[in-house]
Amino acid sequence: MPNAEIARVSSGCVGVKRTTGQHPGGIIVVPKGREIFEFTPVQHPADDPKSDIVTTHFDYHSIDQNLLKLDILGHDDPTVIRMLHDITGIDPTKVPLDDKETMSIFRSTEALGVTPEQINSEVGSFGIPEFGTKFVRGMLVDTKPTTFSELISISGLSHGTDVWLNNAQELINDGIVTLSEAIGCRDDIMVYLMKKGLEPNHAFKIMETVRKGKALKDPEKWAEYVEIMKEHDVPDWYIKSCEKIKYMFPKAHAAAYVTNAFRIAWFKVHQPKAYYTAYFSIRADEFDSECMIFGKEKVKAKMKEIDDAGNAATTKDKNMYSILEIVLEMYERGIKFLPIDLYKSHSTKFIMEEEGIRPPLNSIPGLGTIAAEGIYQARIEEPFECIEDMQTRSKIGKSVTELLDKFGCLKGMTKSNQMSLFV
Repeated sequence: MPNAEIARVSSGCVGVKRTTGQHPGGIIVVPKGREIFEFTPVQHPADDPKSDIVTTHFDYHSIDQNLLKLDILGHDDPTVIRMLHDITGIDPTKVPLDDKETMSIFRSTEALGVTPEQINSEVGSFGIPEFGTKFVRGMLVDTKPTTFSELISISGLSHGTDVWLNNAQELINDGIVTLSEAIGCRDDIMVYLMKKGLEPNHAFKIMETVRKGKALKDPEKWAEYVEIMKEHDVPDWYIKSCEKIKYMFPKAHAAAYVTNAFRIAWFKVHQPKAYYTAYFSIRADEFDSECMIFGKEKVKAKMKEIDDAGNAATTKDKNMYSILEIVLEMYERGIKFLPIDLYKSHSTKFIMEEEGIRPPLNSIPGLGTIAAEGIYQARIEEPFECIEDMQTRSKIGKSVTELLDKFGCLKGMTKSNQMSLFV
C-alpha cells in the first residue's frame, strides 16, 4: 500500500475513541433503506466483543443533523398506576382530575382522616410522585394550592433551577404575587409577554433566553429585551425574576407528571389499602420488615433513632426514612400489616387482603430476591414436607432458614420427615 494511502487512512483515525460510554435508554433511529454505517461506525460498549449491545461510535451531537435519537426512560408512575388498576379494577384514566377531596391533600391532611400531629406533616402528600419530598411539601405549605393548574406551576417551580428558592418563594411570601402569577414553567413567560402586547417573536426569544439561564450572559441583548418589556409595562419584579432563572421546566412535561400524580393521589384518598400495597411493592426498595411490620410504636422508635443520629445516620437509614413516614401514616389511617407467611406471602409483591397488607418474603432483611423466588416457585409445585425439604427444593442455606424462623414463618414445621426407628 502506498505511503500516501496509509497517511490518508491514518488521518481518518485521528480522534477515534478507544472506549465509550452510553445512555442506558438512548435509541438512534435509522430511516428505512439506510444502514447505520452510512452515518457512523458502531462498536460494542467499552470494546467488549462479547457484549450483545451495539452502540454508535460517535456521540449523538456528531450525527444529530442526520439521525433521530429517542430517550427511552424508565418511570415508576405507570407501573404503580397499572398495579392500582389490577388490584381495584378501577380505570385510573377515568379518575376525575377535579376531585375536591384529592385536591385537599396538597394543603391539609383532613381527607386522610389524620391530624398533622399524627403524621408530622401539614399536608397529606407523602408518597405522591413529584409532591412527596420534604422540599416540595414545604412548597405546598407555603403556597396552599387549590387548583390543578397551581399544581402544574408547583411542578415547574420544583424542577427548575433558581425558579423557586430566592425567587418565586420570596415574591409569594412578601405578597407581591400569587402562586398563579409567579413564573413556574417556561411557557408562562411567552404567554404572559404576548398578553402584555409583545410580538410573538420577541416573546418567544425572551422565553428561550430565560429558560436556558442566559439572561445576564449577553448583557447587550438582554438590555434590548428589558427595554421592550418596559415599553409594554412588564413590572420590575417580573424582569428581575427572569434574570435569576438558570433553567425552566416545559409546561407539557409538568402537566403529564401532575396528571399521573393526581391519579395516584385519588387512590390514596379513596382506595387507601390498594394505594399502600402498590406503593410498597413498586417504590419501597428500602422496606425493612424488622422495624415496619410490628406496629406504629416500633416505626416511631426507628424514626426517632434516625432523627437523633442526624448526619451520622447511615445512607440506608436516611433512604428508609421516607418509607417510615408512609408506614406511620398507613398505621394512623387504621391499616395494618399481616405477618409474613411461608405460603401466603408473595416473593416480591405486597398483597392486599381483607384484614390488611401482607409483606413479601424478600422484605425480610437479609433475605434476597433470588432466595425468595426459589421458595415461592418451590411451594407452588407442592407443599413443603419439612424444613430440610424446603431447603433442598428452594436451594436456600442455613442463614436464610434462620431468617424465616426468626419471623415465625416455620411454625409447625418439623426439621426432618425422617422417623426414628427407636423409641
